Amino acid sequence: MGKVYARIDDRLRAFIEAQQVFFVASAPLSGDGHVNISPKGRAGSLALLGEHELAYLDFGGSHAETLAHLRENGRITLMWCAFEGPPKVLRVHGHGEPVFRDDPRWAELVARFGDADAPGLRAIVVVRAERISDSCGFAVPFMDYREERTLHSDHFGRKTDEEFAAYCEAKEYNGTSIDGLPALPLPLPARSA
Repeated sequence: MGKVYARIDDRLRAFIEAQQVFFVASAPLSGDGHVNISPKGRAGSLALLGEHELAYLDFGGSHAETLAHLRENGRITLMWCAFEGPPKVLRVHGHGEPVFRDDPRWAELVARFGDADAPGLRAIVVVRAERISDSCGFAVPFMDYREERTLHSDHFGRKTDEEFAAYCEAKEYNGTSIDGLPALPLPLPARSA
């Protein structure tokens, strides 16, 4: 039933772009470390950069586990599920790299996201696909999309960049992951122009 693809072609691109949410999985090298799975879904926060490369915006929140895992070993999987239409689950296994706000590549990368660049943005995760595959998705339920939640953007939209940096520094598990790995560089770098 499943198929492995050589690249993200136009059909896969259309499927990815039609989904309202995707999931990110990462893990540390340590066998007793914590595997992390996070939902992502702010509109416009995912960009397909090429047939083997994607990027997504990493916004501030409770933890920075994915950033820590990527800094340690780069392993990452992105997954999309069809909650409407024909059943399908698509996975991109790859190597990810966090690009932080003071990186010279920041301005060029963030421009790829247009209006999705918003308050609370702390990194851009660039993923190089190493394996692209789908599976049936026959057991994934139908669910209807209603609308975007604005709580996150509303909350961080009330903060200055300095207040956001202070928020990141005060949050447990932002600078260091729950497994003790370096995560978000603190103090948070200022946004490059």
